[in-house]
Amino acid sequence: MHDALFQPIRLGAITAPNRILMAPLTRARAGMDGVPTDIMATYYAQRASAGLIISEATGISREGLGWPFAPGIWSEAQVEGWKPVTEAVHEAGGRIMCQLWHMGRIVHPDFNDGQPGVSASATTAPGHTHTYEGRKDYVEARPLEVSEIPRLLDDYQRAAENAKAAGFDGVQLHAANGYLIDQFLRRSSNLREDEYGGSAENRARLLDEATARLVEVWGADRVAVRLSPNGDSQGVDDPDPAGTFSEAARRLEKYGLAFLELRQPGPDGTFGQTDVPQQDGVIRENFTGPLVLNSDYTPEQAAQDIAAGRGDAISFGRPFISNPDLPARIRQGAELAPNVNVPQSWYTPVPEGYIDYPTLAEAQA
Repeated sequence: MHDALFQPIRLGAITAPNRILMAPLTRARAGMDGVPTDIMATYYAQRASAGLIISEATGISREGLGWPFAPGIWSEAQVEGWKPVTEAVHEAGGRIMCQLWHMGRIVHPDFNDGQPGVSASATTAPGHTHTYEGRKDYVEARPLEVSEIPRLLDDYQRAAENAKAAGFDGVQLHAANGYLIDQFLRRSSNLREDEYGGSAENRARLLDEATARLVEVWGADRVAVRLSPNGDSQGVDDPDPAGTFSEAARRLEKYGLAFLELRQPGPDGTFGQTDVPQQDGVIRENFTGPLVLNSDYTPEQAAQDIAAGRGDAISFGRPFISNPDLPARIRQGAELAPNVNVPQSWYTPVPEGYIDYPTLAEAQA
C-alpha cells in the first residue's frame, strides 16, 4: 500500500533509502547561546531512519535568531555543539541537512541587543512572540538598506561554511513561513521601490543571491530550498502567488539543486494558513528537480501523491515527534503514536516529550 514511499531516491548528491523525509521542526532544546545540547544528538539519531533529516531551523546570525533555546551556527561553539549531532546521525546510518534561518521581522529586540529586527520594509508581524522574559508584542522592523545586503549574504555563506565544518551533508535555505526571504518574496511585506522590490523578478532577487552563496560553498547538489507558496504565513502573503512563486521556481531552476521543498499546510496548519489552491503545479512547470511536499500528510496521502507524480518525496514533521521510527511504522501499517503534552512539550527545554518516545518494537515489548 505504501510501496511508493520506500523507493530510494537521489536528492542531488544524497541517496535517500526511502521517500519519508523528516521536516524541519523547531524544538527549542539548545542553550541560550544557541549551542546544541547532548539530548539533541540523541533525538536526531533516534530518527535517522528517515530518508533524509532536515534539521530544525538554525540561526545564521544573532540578528536573525529570535526563538528561545533555538540553535545557531554562526559561532565556533555552535559548530562544535553540532558535531556530536551529525556524528550520531551518521553512526545510526542517517543523513542530515542543516536548515539555515534568518527570521527577519519576527526577531524581537530582546534577542538583538535592543535593536529592531530587519526586513524588506518597515512592517510589523501580527500578534506576539515569546522571549526569555515572557510574551511580548512584535515590534516594527527596520528595512534593510541595499548597502547591507552583501553583509547579509556573507552571513549566509559563513553559516554554510560552518555547517560543512560541523559535519552536515548539505544545507537548506529557509525561504518560507514568513521569515526573512519570504518577507522579501511576497508583496504584503515587501513595499520596496528599489531593485529588491516591486516586480516578482526584483522580489525574488534576495532568494536568488542567497542560494548562489550556498551553492558556492556546497555545490548545487547539496543545497535545497524551502518555500511556502500557499496562503498567509505569520502575516506574509501575496495577491498573485502563482506569479510570485513561478518566478521563484525559475530563479532556482538554473542551479540544479538537490531538491525544492514546499510547505503546503491545510487550514489547520501551524500558522493558521487559509485553505487556498495548491501551487505545486506552478512549481512543477518551472522547476524540474526533485520536489518534496510537506505538511499535514497521512501515510496514505503521501503514497498517493508520490505515485501520482505530484511530488518525489514527502517530508513529515509532527508525526516524527512521537514516532522516532516513523518509516518502520508506516511500512508495517502500524498505528502512529499520538503526540502527548502538545504543544507544551514541543518547545520546553527538557528531555520529556523529546527523547522519551519509544519505537514500535519498544512499545510492543
